[in-house]
Amino acid sequence: MNTEPQHSIIREITPLSDKDCFYIAERYKTEFTYPMHNHAEFELNFCENAAGVRRIVGDSAEVIKDYDLVLITGRELEHVWEQHECHSKNIREITIQFSSDLFFESFINKSQFNSIRQMLDRAQKGLCFPMSTIMKIYPLIDSLVSEQQGFYAVMKFMTILYELSLSGDGARTLSTSSFAKIGNQSDSRRVQKVQDYINKHYQEEIRLNQLADMVGMTPVSFSRFFKLRTGKNLSDYIIDIRLGFASRLLVDSTMSIAEICYDCGFNNLSNFNRIFRKKKECSPKEFRENYRKNKKLI
Repeated sequence: MNTEPQHSIIREITPLSDKDCFYIAERYKTEFTYPMHNHAEFELNFCENAAGVRRIVGDSAEVIKDYDLVLITGRELEHVWEQHECHSKNIREITIQFSSDLFFESFINKSQFNSIRQMLDRAQKGLCFPMSTIMKIYPLIDSLVSEQQGFYAVMKFMTILYELSLSGDGARTLSTSSFAKIGNQSDSRRVQKVQDYINKHYQEEIRLNQLADMVGMTPVSFSRFFKLRTGKNLSDYIIDIRLGFASRLLVDSTMSIAEICYDCGFNNLSNFNRIFRKKKECSPKEFRENYRKNKKLI
């Protein structure tokens, strides 16, 4: 069985230097041409007049509308904005890249930064902001581009991050945690114990009774408790974990789709294809082909 990847993701070397708090670039363009890539730096990316562009972050692929704003803090999380069905001749893109050490630990852990810290953690899977938030911070992003005073630019940027962090659950995570290679963290020890077990045993059959016994609860009580804490029912959560691992294998290996199906805990190929299409809006084969189209041999 060949599991070696056929393609490599471009590792972008950003212009950010050790002396910079952030790097900002504004571009007016008629098309997106940069291939799939990742980088060590955090990135906030804003697009305007870009309806029809397909945004891929991890194993999430969505066609955006006129405005799009995404924060990515996952160091290995590949992403790309591709032209797809966009016909605009006046696309505006503003990209802000900043280092993870901009917020040193003793600083970001202060209580005043709780919401920003939580947002940066969530953005390891990519975080997409709602239109109401985009319109709220639009003037700040717009003025940041032309700010000449470095100190005031940093203050504006910090204000942008804070305002974004107030979106709370209005901001959506994009990639699955298993594809992004990020562990789920819960403030509940019981939920964390179950999540750790699922991450280790997703290839096996996982029963509700088994998990409920593990945390000393009845199956009915545990089901309600798990959904309350995670926002998903147990079966959907397990499916998402398996699909994340399956998507990663589609990208990084040459295993057949059938091999990936059974290797990730699905026991029926047609059911795997059906669930994958429902969740990803494309077949496993289309998902693999789309990723390879956006990759570049290096």
